[in-house]
Amino acid sequence: MMSFTYYFWYTLSKIAARFFFSFRAVHPERMIEEGPLILASNHQSYFDPPLVGICSRRGVYYLARKTLLQIPLLGKLLPHINVILVDRDGNDMSALKTVIRTVKSGNAVVLFPEGTRSVDGTLQPAKAGIGLVIAKTRAPVQPMRIFGSHEAFPKGSGKISLTPINVVVGNPIRFTPKELDPATHGGDDRALYQYLSNRVMEAIGALSLPESSPSYSQTS
Repeated sequence: MMSFTYYFWYTLSKIAARFFFSFRAVHPERMIEEGPLILASNHQSYFDPPLVGICSRRGVYYLARKTLLQIPLLGKLLPHINVILVDRDGNDMSALKTVIRTVKSGNAVVLFPEGTRSVDGTLQPAKAGIGLVIAKTRAPVQPMRIFGSHEAFPKGSGKISLTPINVVVGNPIRFTPKELDPATHGGDDRALYQYLSNRVMEAIGALSLPESSPSYSQTS
């Protein structure tokens, strides 16, 4: 279910993406629309969270820095559009616990394995955080790859370019009990988390645009 406020911004984001960036979701039929889910995507731009969210037909949850609450209007809006607030340093364990509870409750949460936006648009190594969430929730993961958001609004730039943006939705990953068992990784939880994160990042890297779509750099 979507609240009225979420639905309003969801619809507005969809319209804006299509009008200004010729947005298209590739293979939206692969999206899991019910039950616990982790939406895992590469991260190139501030545009990425809503771009991932509008690929789903249900309301999804996002992470955002607590400092955004200080921005007039936006600060009041965030709690109403499924935002989970985190400390700027990225080590907010209370937020991480909230993410785990949210997924276990049957919701979808958007996470970026790279942890931060790529400076040049290429894929960066995965951090262990998403692996921890996978291990604790045992939820399926929907790999997704965004093409064009770096060209549209790159990190460190104040300029927006109206270039096409596409999001490719991959087949869900369902990890086996053996893969989720720390014993498989020498009893090392950290090694387990990193393994799961790496698997997700590999799946993201394997996604590509159909030949009929605009071409972007796909280097990893």
